Amino acid sequence: MALRTRCYLNKLRLQVLNVKPRIRLLESPVPTTCDVKHKSNKENKNRSLVFHPLPIKPSSSSLDDTNIGAELTGQLKKENLLKLLNDFYRRPIVKTLAAENGLDNRLFHQSYLSFRKFVVESEQLPTDLHIILSDIIQDAGHVDDLFPYFLRHAREIFPHLDCMEDLQKISDLRLPANWYPEARSIQRKIIFHAGPTNSGKTYHALNRFLTAKSGIYCGPLKLLASEVFQKSNNAGTPCDLVTGEERRYARADEVASNHVACTVEMASVTSPYEVAIIDEIQMIRDTQRGWAWTRALLGLCAQEVHLCGEASTIDLVQELMTGTGDEMEVRRYKRLTSLEYLNKAVEKFENVRPGDCIVCFSKNDIYYISRQLESLKKECAVIYGGLPPGTKLAQAEKFNNPNDPCKIMVATDAIGMGLNLAIKRIIFYSLMKPHLTESGEKEMDVITTSQALQIAGRAGRYKTTYENGEVTTFRQADLGLLKEIVARPIDPIEQAGLHPTADQIELFAYHLPHATLSNLMDIFVTLSQLDNDKYFMCNVDDFKFLADMIEHVPLQLRVRYVFCCAPIPKKQPFVCTMFLKFARQFSRNEPLTLDWVCRQIGWPFATPSVIADLLHLEGVFDVLDLYLWLSYRFPDMFPDAEHVRDMQRELDQIIQLGVANITRLVQAAEVKTASAVIDDEDDFQIKHRRQKSMGYDDEVKDEEGDGVPVKVNTFQNAKLNGQQRLHSESPLQSQLSTSFLKAKTPSQSSASHSGVKLGQGRLASKLIQQGMLSPELLAALQAEWGSQVNKAKSSGHSDNNSDRNGNSSPRKPHHRKGRR
Repeated sequence: MALRTRCYLNKLRLQVLNVKPRIRLLESPVPTTCDVKHKSNKENKNRSLVFHPLPIKPSSSSLDDTNIGAELTGQLKKENLLKLLNDFYRRPIVKTLAAENGLDNRLFHQSYLSFRKFVVESEQLPTDLHIILSDIIQDAGHVDDLFPYFLRHAREIFPHLDCMEDLQKISDLRLPANWYPEARSIQRKIIFHAGPTNSGKTYHALNRFLTAKSGIYCGPLKLLASEVFQKSNNAGTPCDLVTGEERRYARADEVASNHVACTVEMASVTSPYEVAIIDEIQMIRDTQRGWAWTRALLGLCAQEVHLCGEASTIDLVQELMTGTGDEMEVRRYKRLTSLEYLNKAVEKFENVRPGDCIVCFSKNDIYYISRQLESLKKECAVIYGGLPPGTKLAQAEKFNNPNDPCKIMVATDAIGMGLNLAIKRIIFYSLMKPHLTESGEKEMDVITTSQALQIAGRAGRYKTTYENGEVTTFRQADLGLLKEIVARPIDPIEQAGLHPTADQIELFAYHLPHATLSNLMDIFVTLSQLDNDKYFMCNVDDFKFLADMIEHVPLQLRVRYVFCCAPIPKKQPFVCTMFLKFARQFSRNEPLTLDWVCRQIGWPFATPSVIADLLHLEGVFDVLDLYLWLSYRFPDMFPDAEHVRDMQRELDQIIQLGVANITRLVQAAEVKTASAVIDDEDDFQIKHRRQKSMGYDDEVKDEEGDGVPVKVNTFQNAKLNGQQRLHSESPLQSQLSTSFLKAKTPSQSSASHSGVKLGQGRLASKLIQQGMLSPELLAALQAEWGSQVNKAKSSGHSDNNSDRNGNSSPRKPHHRKGRR
């Protein structure tokens, strides 16, 4: 018996010794953040912070499982184990060995805590670990002999320790040009068209595009891609349109044309072309989307690649093309018309004249300026980033139309690209704009020289009513600062953006199967090796935000990655809620039909009567955009893209009506109350509280029973007059199922009370003054409720304030159901 026991122990010891060669595999120190610098990351950031330990439960004994270790060496006392483990933790040689195997102080401490819990709380330890602990306690071994078992446990809770070398190879981004073998297989010629706004650089590039046998145009906006699509087809060159939400063919049989106009993210890097155009190449430095321009520049397989943009990008492109071996030519352009910076500010709204465009960087300012101009009987067009493309075009056409009385524009920097505007004078209402820092935080700062020149250059346009432009500020104090900003040289762009691909993240997931998508992205960015002189890692906070939101939803990794790439405004709660609902419905393998979407968004809609209505409709438009974006990638699960597109066009018309009456929606935006108007882009919690306080949305539990509130527009429940219910005759409603339309019929308000004349008291006056209730809507409600009272009287029904004999009693306070 003693001989058999000794042989068994020797066998176990040999098994433990087999672990030691694995220790030597990772003896070479893992490169620290000092070995590979990352300008886009925090250089001093401890990379171990992105690794999270996997939970390992202490093992429990069972009746059928014999505790061999206890039978061979006896039971172990917990107090002896704690003393032994504490001695092990304090050993300097142990910490040195841990560091050599990839465990820094943080990882070592977490591994020790997990190992101690496993050893102390397990009812039955692995036999080899039980025996070595017994030997050390009985002075038959040294405490350092415990390290191989500790390292084995550390590798279980931190799987990256076994595959760090593979992870570093996957995240090596120092030669991104090699990712595009098709482009490297041909000799390309890069032609850089450099010049300011309104210099004709894009015009010359498009002329070459139209005469080529095949071509691709890559623009930053859907508006620009659509404009090239229209121009090309009108010029007799068949051209398709590809954006994130749709594909439109030039030919009726839907056969692909040789030319395509697309947003830069949708550019194909495998299809060969004779000519390619990359517009606004300076956006290669953008912290969010810069990777798309880098991908297009390095990957487009075209004999000629025409770049249009600022001259500040020339040096970076030349450096990148030196690495690819492509030939480069630079063509410089000057502005076609004159641009004068005035010496006098506008100072008063009375001094605003036809052809002016007032530029501001806050919705608060847009509301206030529009109100002030209206009070002076000056009609204005309004453009800001949250508006649908159709609404922006409609406002631009209204402003450009010489027969339209609207001759003043109020806009944000959304006019900087994508819109053709006949502007005589640009007026900077403010020079402060929110910026995103490298860490993704938002802060206010003075606009950059590039931004100021881009906006100022919109004044004066070749072959329009106003060829020669002027630039000034609204306040005299800002005029000197503006001239100082535009006089500065534009800082050269030094780095191009990069972003992890789905394939790279899938390889990471193969090695780290238990990590979340957000954590995988963190690990990739932290381990990534970049050529800092040329590239930076784009901000992935928006991606991680969406990944964390749907982490609990069961989706395949590739599908989850695609969902998280969706371009949605993450600060709009309604849009984020719908994003989550889309993911849930997808995970159930249930198609997102038109009826399902209509139930979720509360279709149909009325013309907005207050500013919160307009903002909500903009969010709904973003939700429909999200549907179309996903339908392009998952057509089987999003089958009603065409109907949703029709719905979106109709919603665009409703939003246009709201924007046309935007000053009526913000009647409270006078000087003394302008600061009380909420900028919904900056404070969405306040927006939500305001909407609830005004009865704009009621939280009802949705049909899925998940407890997520569904926004139901209270203003839909009012039967509005014919002008406000333009959607009632829409062709789309005839496509919806009859049962669904019945389900969405506005319910009768329970607030019909006889003898009540709204608008007579202080509350109604206050609501009208604050812009929460318009006089037109108030009149419509009075007429509706009056008709309900007459109907109730004619049918013999008594109201809540009459006794059984029909005698009216003093009116008491009451509460309406469904209102907060």
